Amino acid sequence: MFENLSEKLERSFKILKGQGRITEINVAETLKEIRKVLLDADVNFKTAKTFTDTVKQKAMGQNVLTAVRPEQMMVKIVHDELAVLMGSESTDINLKGSPAVILIAGLQGSGKTTFSGKLANLLKTKRGKHPLLIAGDVYRPAAINQLQILGEQINVPVYTEPDNNNPVKIAKEGIKHAKMQGYDVVVIDTAGRLSIDEFMMNEIAAVKDAVNPHEILFVVDSMTGQDAVNTAKEFNDRLDFDGVVLTKLDGDTRGGAALSIRSVVNKPIKFVGTGEKLEALDVFHPTRMADRILGMGDIVSLVERAQEQYDEEEARKIQKKIAKNQFNFNDFLSQINQIKKMGNLKDIAGMIPGMNKMMKNNEIDDNAFKKIESIIFSMTPEEREYPNIIDGSRKRRISIGSGTNVPEINRLLKQFEDTRKMMKMMTQGKNIDSMMANMQNRRR
Repeated sequence: MFENLSEKLERSFKILKGQGRITEINVAETLKEIRKVLLDADVNFKTAKTFTDTVKQKAMGQNVLTAVRPEQMMVKIVHDELAVLMGSESTDINLKGSPAVILIAGLQGSGKTTFSGKLANLLKTKRGKHPLLIAGDVYRPAAINQLQILGEQINVPVYTEPDNNNPVKIAKEGIKHAKMQGYDVVVIDTAGRLSIDEFMMNEIAAVKDAVNPHEILFVVDSMTGQDAVNTAKEFNDRLDFDGVVLTKLDGDTRGGAALSIRSVVNKPIKFVGTGEKLEALDVFHPTRMADRILGMGDIVSLVERAQEQYDEEEARKIQKKIAKNQFNFNDFLSQINQIKKMGNLKDIAGMIPGMNKMMKNNEIDDNAFKKIESIIFSMTPEEREYPNIIDGSRKRRISIGSGTNVPEINRLLKQFEDTRKMMKMMTQGKNIDSMMANMQNRRR
């Protein structure tokens, strides 16, 4: 995420390296490079110019402390202004209706249907809601089927009218059904449309007028960059939507849409899609995103994801097993599954400060655990329970069953033993429960 932008901004700050103080000359040189970086990232020209003008004004007004180097001060100013550019604070969606009606709009192929499923899943699992999905895309043949499949995966019902091709009537009937059945949120998926298609734009406006939604979210593919911003403006002129959803942010190394869209349409980014999994949807936090853009990581989000997968009862069992040196491959497999549920590995690594730089030339593969899992699955139940019994002949059998070789089995056994020792040392100092409790207290 924003890989190219992060690297180029870091190079821009090096202009100030070794400078004794901030001057008009070295600031101008740095900001000229930053403006070029932003334009290369497909940021709106007016937005880039206003941003660098603001940074210059603040930089020239700073009395740099003797303990702070000029490039450090510039990083701080740029960081704060990036956060302001993207909205300063996160903005929640309106769920006050009974039911709360959320209308999803956007271009063809922007990921609306997938986002609808992800949003319903988030509302159900993290907000304790009882959502209903309404299939309002009557034009794309596979849209209704896709939404039904997503609904089955997250155990959320989908309201459909297969013989009705009027999205206005479908939306109204769906809301009526939600009221009768006691659903507290409805998410209306609609057809993708081009802003230049007058008929389709009139149609989405008619759906809005008919259902009077509490929240309209405009879904946009972040990888379309500046085009996404222009389209958002045109849709906003017609719908006056409440917020933006950026999809496929995990594949966007430039960042133009995220940095421009707030300033152009004056509407907050509310959610970002960070992967293909139905759990890969995050509330957008401008300050945390500024941290990531400048290579500072995002420890708060990492801790939040870890806490979502944290099972207090399971942690106590693991802690007792570690203390007795009984931690085994079944437990190891359970820990791997918890990590996998947190999201794609590259995204998780990007949340750790400095990790992007360390992993620069090493691609993090989401299938990194597959070989380990294959080896563990090739063990007998007894071998998983008591790893110490794995001798030479057992290693050969396991390697054949997992499609690996004996040196790879040896490496995993060593890694497992090192992990077991490290976990035992950690639990001797502070137990897992109190560590997680402290993290939760810090968040409050």
